[in-house]
Amino acid sequence: MTQAATLPLPADWRDFYQLTKPRVMTLVIFTGLCALLAAPGSINPVLGFTAVLCIAVGAGGAAALNHWWEADIDAGMRRTQSRPIPSGRMERTAARDFGIGLSVGSVLVMGLAIGWLAAALLAFSIVYYAVIYTIWLKPRTPQNIVIGGGAGAFPPLIGWVAVTGDVTLMPIVLFSIIFMWTPPHFWALALFVQTDYAKVGIPMMPVVAGEASTRRQILVYAALLLPLSLVPCLIPFAQGGAGWIYGLAASVLSGGFLLLSIRVGLRRPTGPDDTLKPEKQLFFWSIIYLFALFAALVADRWILAPGL
Repeated sequence: MTQAATLPLPADWRDFYQLTKPRVMTLVIFTGLCALLAAPGSINPVLGFTAVLCIAVGAGGAAALNHWWEADIDAGMRRTQSRPIPSGRMERTAARDFGIGLSVGSVLVMGLAIGWLAAALLAFSIVYYAVIYTIWLKPRTPQNIVIGGGAGAFPPLIGWVAVTGDVTLMPIVLFSIIFMWTPPHFWALALFVQTDYAKVGIPMMPVVAGEASTRRQILVYAALLLPLSLVPCLIPFAQGGAGWIYGLAASVLSGGFLLLSIRVGLRRPTGPDDTLKPEKQLFFWSIIYLFALFAALVADRWILAPGL
């Protein structure tokens, strides 16, 4: 075999696209877009598109840096072994440089086109995910998802600020909803992939505290999420608050989230052949939950308060 034959194939655009974690980025883009559309006031459509694009590119840059730092961990986990770096399709430095380029570029464009407050929030969200969560929290504490949940909660705050130019109560509440949603969403996933985390030494809650404790905490967070999701209805319309359309949707969605969490929180697996069906149902419902909740926020604003 020649030396050329042993060299990895060069990465193509699909590998770079995979570095941005497109499935995760979809939710990031959507919550940022919905907050931008629901915020009181208006924004030029071109500038609005630019703001959402910067949120997406910044999130993609942070994800690429996560790929770069965790390449060795990804190589040891079955669900991540096919990613561009551990599979040998890309060098780590390429992912690092790509992530830095996307991150810096998105912040600069956001600052120049939209405003420096939105840009500062975007920059902090990138550092939060790529450094505070990925490098510091994730390998050190089972509370990594709880504290690190702030990284994924920034998009609606950034989208709102892109329109209004300031931080008010409503975007803080939207931030808090995603922050509270993250632990039960991710721990539901961790319950059925905990073997992977244990193998590479990542102290996820089921690995460190055990399944019983994780299930109880899922239930606690879901119970706290229900009243929190209704707080936007207490904020006046003129300040970006929500009405009965959002309130009804939040009640149904959060109620369903809590019911599924009760099933997960109170059950005990029957053994190694247990399929963990309730845990998987909760995980997939949690994704639907956030999409539907933020869609209801936009529908509420556009139907009930179109002039504000």
